[in-house]
Amino acid sequence: MPLFELDGRSPRVHPEAFVAPTATLVGDVTIEAGASVWYGAVLRADYAPVVVRAGANVQDGSILHGPPGLVMEVGPGATVAHLCVVHGAVLEEECLVANGCTVLDGARIGARSMVAAHSLVAADAVIPPGVLAAGSPAVVKRPIDGTPAEFWVRTNPGAYRELAVRHRLGVRQVG
Repeated sequence: MPLFELDGRSPRVHPEAFVAPTATLVGDVTIEAGASVWYGAVLRADYAPVVVRAGANVQDGSILHGPPGLVMEVGPGATVAHLCVVHGAVLEEECLVANGCTVLDGARIGARSMVAAHSLVAADAVIPPGVLAAGSPAVVKRPIDGTPAEFWVRTNPGAYRELAVRHRLGVRQVG
């Protein structure tokens, strides 16, 4: 996996985390136990730290970065799905930012909430815990309990922890 030091700060990856061989981590990046960073993801911590907490997952092609002074944090068990841009935001425990979303500076996504695919979470927006938000800009649509989105929020953290173990132990370059 490409890990790059910048200004004396190097990525720190827990031995029980999975970072795909084609993911790129630069600078003050922390990947905690059981977390996963998937193929083609870029986590660049040159202005401020990027932290991926225990059991969280950052999926293929996503980009995490932040401006000076705003820690970019993916909370425990949270999901950043495929092809997202998350910039200087805080994603709380087990929330899910679905495919193709953009989450901007200072935004906060509440625990076990879901931001629907291709939504834009505006700078400094606060999505409360336990809701489904969607749109551009994203707004709260309804509580997540009892919706089809609840399935993804509840099952994705465990499914990706299991998948990460398979990849950490079994992926091998063949060409």
